[in-house]
Amino acid sequence: MILGAAPDPGLLHRRWAIEADRIEPLGEGLINRTFLVLARGAEFVLQRVNPMFAPGIHDDIEAITSHVAGRGLTVPRLIRTRDGALSVEESDGCWRLMNRVPGESRSSLRRPAEAESAGGMLARFHGALLDLDHTFRNVRAGVHDTPRHLARLREALTTRRDHPRFRAVEPLAQRILEAGANLPAVPAVTPRIVHGDPKINNFLFEPGTDRILCLVDYDTLSRMALPLELGDAFRSWCNPGGEDTTEVKFAPEMMAAGARGYARDAAAWITPAEIRGIVPATLTICVELASRFCADAIFEDFFGWNPERFTSHSEHSEVRAAGQLALAESLRSQVPQLEREMLDIFAAAGAGRH
Repeated sequence: MILGAAPDPGLLHRRWAIEADRIEPLGEGLINRTFLVLARGAEFVLQRVNPMFAPGIHDDIEAITSHVAGRGLTVPRLIRTRDGALSVEESDGCWRLMNRVPGESRSSLRRPAEAESAGGMLARFHGALLDLDHTFRNVRAGVHDTPRHLARLREALTTRRDHPRFRAVEPLAQRILEAGANLPAVPAVTPRIVHGDPKINNFLFEPGTDRILCLVDYDTLSRMALPLELGDAFRSWCNPGGEDTTEVKFAPEMMAAGARGYARDAAAWITPAEIRGIVPATLTICVELASRFCADAIFEDFFGWNPERFTSHSEHSEVRAAGQLALAESLRSQVPQLEREMLDIFAAAGAGRH
């Protein structure tokens, strides 16, 4: 098998004792190759796991999803092989199989009700993990180490001046570095177990409704400061334009709706410092992601890209970098108003009193 090609159905029989009727590509994932498996009326999700993830990540996924499912939340679960393994190593890489939760993903939000539903689901997910004592086998060091990401962008400007698109990208990079030098401080808080990538297309909606069924994609599970998790969520939920355009504005109504949904389910345990950190963390994540995309426009070594819409990996990453910077600039102009609104929303829910 080659990366991107449909896997041999014999893999499913040999490893999982499943006879597949049909295997077809599923979604637009840029990290793992994902396939829908139809087998005698049942549906599964088969993934070739990106080599950046060590096999031990599946122990973390199993521990977290098992715990969350025990608290009554719907989550896709890893299906063990014939011999009880959570994943398998083949000549072309690591494969895993999960049950499929029927639902639809969305690349951006159009209605505040969607954001409110996402906020509630994310809070319930976090709340279900409050009592879990888990030592992660796969440790994601420096995921939101913003100075490190900005340093990598500076490295790109220093070491890759020979890149054919350097002159096109450099002015954008300088603007991002300036924005990074003027970020507000995010309050220090005790890390919690979080999803790690709560962008909107990692939520599954009940088709035709605003109701969210579950979160998917658990390769990013980790301990992290909660404001950074929420900041990553809001930078996605509050960008109706999506990531592949420069014509974006931060939507405050989406942030308010998402916060209302989150506050209702997190009021009993979220702390005042975590609430105060939401807006500065959201701005930080926007700039951080802009720097990562911009560095990738020069290094061309991390993010996937869409050759049907863009002429090169570099061009696609540049557009995404410019879009995230525009989102940050739009958000920055609204910071005082949004900070007051977050405090009011969480206070109305009875949060932050401990």
